[in-house]
Amino acid sequence: MMQARVLDSIESVPAKQWNALDIGGNPFLRHEFLAALERTGRVGPDAGWAPEHLVIEDPAGIAGAIPLYRKHHSWGEFVFDWSWAQAYHQAGLPYYPKLVSMAPFSPVPGARLLARPDGDAPAIRRVLIDTVIEHARSQACSSIHVLFTMQPELQLLLQAGFLLRHDCKFHWHNRGYRTFEDFLATFRAEKRKKALRARRRVRESGIEFRTLHGQDIDAALWRTVFAFSASTFQARGHEHYLSVEFFERIACELPDSIMVKLASYGDRPIAAAIFLRSQDTLYGRYWGAAADFHSLHFEACYYQGIEYCIEHGLQRFEPGTQGEHKVPRGFEPAHTWSAHWIADPRFRRAIDRYLAQERIAIDEYMASVRDHTPYRHDYRGDWATAGVSS
Repeated sequence: MMQARVLDSIESVPAKQWNALDIGGNPFLRHEFLAALERTGRVGPDAGWAPEHLVIEDPAGIAGAIPLYRKHHSWGEFVFDWSWAQAYHQAGLPYYPKLVSMAPFSPVPGARLLARPDGDAPAIRRVLIDTVIEHARSQACSSIHVLFTMQPELQLLLQAGFLLRHDCKFHWHNRGYRTFEDFLATFRAEKRKKALRARRRVRESGIEFRTLHGQDIDAALWRTVFAFSASTFQARGHEHYLSVEFFERIACELPDSIMVKLASYGDRPIAAAIFLRSQDTLYGRYWGAAADFHSLHFEACYYQGIEYCIEHGLQRFEPGTQGEHKVPRGFEPAHTWSAHWIADPRFRRAIDRYLAQERIAIDEYMASVRDHTPYRHDYRGDWATAGVSS
């Protein structure tokens, strides 16, 4: 009764049906988010992210789906496979095109094999896996990369011949804190003093913060906020992945899902951090500043976000990529996972060996980092490794 269809645009299906899938409240998987990327030209054939969303339909509508893109490069994924592409090139084989399943430019764990809640979810996910492999073969794609996926998808993908890859990000967990002071009380004395001193320096500089949600930000202010963010990319020699038009659209269509911490000096905005949120998680995305103030980055991107989570009862804060500098601020190492189907059996064997060695190195790294978290030993207890799985 089910039929597969490949979409060259997310807008080929009704938003209501897509959003009814088990996306877990993740704003990055909502129809509005993916459609905004397409409408503003952030994804598309010219951008190297050609939509090929795979849907399984039955008489009631969409039974399952995979957000899927055909890629001709590896930018914007945050699970790095440049060395794999280079090895293919040296062997005289094409690595691109490949298929990637994730929310573009968003290294956020979430479901990728989406099923309708009233259906047989495991069966639908198996059909999706079989169908995407068949699609990859028919399109002569070298590989399929399901990035930042979660249980129970990992086991199904492993059973289907995907290789699992393990990496580390840094997340903050809300352990029932009533106030920011409760949170800092779990720190060792010297770490707590450093955090308080950093926050005090920002206040004593005369900087004040406002919390703004989508409905609070007009077009002129979005231009200011986006300019701060774009300046961070420019300082690193890159263009911003997104655009001011994208944020304006998201603010209009998902106003409760986007939040900005705006820093002002006097009546002049000087910095901003952009976040998205779900019912239980805050996601740090982009930041920038027009002036260099001591500790401003840590305050805007981390402490303000933690305070927001405590005030609004959010359980987790995922501040983005990179970041041993996050550990002294209370973030802990957390596993992230991806799954990779490799068409060529020779490269599959080589990549499998590489991933086995990489997993050992990642586990050792995470164990060493946990020893440097700022928490007091009597507060660590059995939650010292609570952040090890997403």
